[in-house]
Amino acid sequence: MLLKDRMVFITGGSQGIGRACALILAEAGAHIAIGSRNLEKLNAVVQEVEQTGRRSLAVKVDINDPMQIRAAFAEVVQQFGRIDVLVNNAGITRDGLLLRMKKEEWDSVLQTNLTGVFLCSQEAIKTMLKQRYGRIINIASVVGQSGNPGQANYVASKAGIIGFTKSLAQEVASRNITVNAIAPGFIETDMTKNLPEAVKGKLLEKIPLGRIGSDRDIAYGVKFLASDEAGYITGHVLNINGGLYM
Repeated sequence: MLLKDRMVFITGGSQGIGRACALILAEAGAHIAIGSRNLEKLNAVVQEVEQTGRRSLAVKVDINDPMQIRAAFAEVVQQFGRIDVLVNNAGITRDGLLLRMKKEEWDSVLQTNLTGVFLCSQEAIKTMLKQRYGRIINIASVVGQSGNPGQANYVASKAGIIGFTKSLAQEVASRNITVNAIAPGFIETDMTKNLPEAVKGKLLEKIPLGRIGSDRDIAYGVKFLASDEAGYITGHVLNINGGLYM
């Protein structure tokens, strides 16, 4: 079990990639805390995790609220005693052409997707520095590398995550804390399932492996980066995109 008795906190853990990470990491032996605004969905995932024999905790938290973030991390440390792995997964989209994009649509995406990663990482490293051990894994996106029309706010936030990852990795490496990012490609989640079939078809034409990715594809990458086997990898961006961007 790669992650036996590791303590993991996953933001945006109630569905999609976050839920898949919770289940895959639990199967690998980790105990799982998950946070989001939807406590009902969180509790359903907690039940799934507990069926693997691992401990689990649901934490209601709004990533836009620094006080709630501070309280959430305090609760996880109180219940689990430590945080070995942080998966920064919470994210939103507010798509639209830049010419028509409202400032609040820009601000909300940057606040959740990028500032949220900053605030959560800041809380996590307080514990990890004392432990002299930690794994921080940030979920970025292929579009943070390639760009994408109609998503200037989302792209900026994900590109920012990549730069943030590399900077923090250098700051905390001496304390045996690694910081890496995963850049998913086109993944079948609630965020993408409502795209028109014509749009999906055009995307598939660009993916050399010829299929849409699954949330478990991303979770397996998270499991590896969270493990001791990845202990000599930091400041890295792991592309899991079927070849969509090379």
